[in-house]
Amino acid sequence: MKIEDFIIDQNSPVFIIAELSANHNGSIDTAIETVKAAKRAGANCIKLQTFTADTITLDSKNEDFKISQGTLWDGQYLHDLYKTTHLPWEWHEQIMEVAKQEGLICFSSPFDPTSVEFLESLNVPAYKIASFEITDIPLIELIASKGKPVIISTGIAEEEDIELALDACKRMGNTDIALLKCTSSYPAPIAEANMCMVKDLAQRYGVISGLSDHTMGNTVPVVATAMGAKIIEKHFILDRSIGGADASFSMDEAEFTAMVKAVREAESAIGTVNYTLTDKQRKGRDFCRSLYVSDDIKAGELLTENNIRSVRPGFGMHPKFYKEMLGKKAAKDMEKGDRLTSHSTKK
Repeated sequence: MKIEDFIIDQNSPVFIIAELSANHNGSIDTAIETVKAAKRAGANCIKLQTFTADTITLDSKNEDFKISQGTLWDGQYLHDLYKTTHLPWEWHEQIMEVAKQEGLICFSSPFDPTSVEFLESLNVPAYKIASFEITDIPLIELIASKGKPVIISTGIAEEEDIELALDACKRMGNTDIALLKCTSSYPAPIAEANMCMVKDLAQRYGVISGLSDHTMGNTVPVVATAMGAKIIEKHFILDRSIGGADASFSMDEAEFTAMVKAVREAESAIGTVNYTLTDKQRKGRDFCRSLYVSDDIKAGELLTENNIRSVRPGFGMHPKFYKEMLGKKAAKDMEKGDRLTSHSTKK
């Protein structure tokens, strides 16, 4: 998968996305400052959400449209919530331009056909499908038909939902797909993260896998990295004190910076499969065990458990020769602390 000049594969660094979401708080200045802060924090990408209240839901006071699932937003009607949290479409171009100037990749999650076509007019380099849209097969088909990378969150998905979404992309001739493990809870408990799914998604479906995270702190992103995640997405906010619908589960600049550092350190720690020692590691072998004379020995005397031992350091014979050396006669006088070598015994 390639998004602009960033190649995402099993050998690439983790692609780290800062999710703007509703954290613009109705201010384009806040949105622009958030983009700049995301760059300072080490993100590779700033991601938007493209919808209006009318494109994502209905303006209805029917109880079906009232939130009551034990969320942060319980008691609100969907239309009212989305009316206050959407990113005005007329801001997109300016935000994307600032992102470009900052050296950040910028794309968005569309929520209906009109938002897809709008984003196409802005030539976005990729698309993200939000967790709750994974069941909207016609929308996924439209997005996939644009021939750009498609990143899909699986927060509320069962296996069939994932398979249907993947099939929809492939029907459109698009196999440039990534699946993100996501727990659609805000904030999400660490105990429900199930990071073993990151590896399973990649193996089961033959795609790039990653994490769309709503937990607090760095633990889950670091574990995801260790499990092979190549994309990590976190909600990002200038400062939680500004409030807003997503503030409580978003990272501020200092927290996001710390997460990026932790992820990069985790990547470095994972390394590669390699049984060849570095020069420093080879030097460390000086402190491994080897065979030494542990008590003075006269020439012709037998080597026994009482006068030779396997000890540190490692300049003597390999301990694998210990039993072979027992019972042999000393070729010369040896003192306690002498190395045992192949020339220490008579033929």
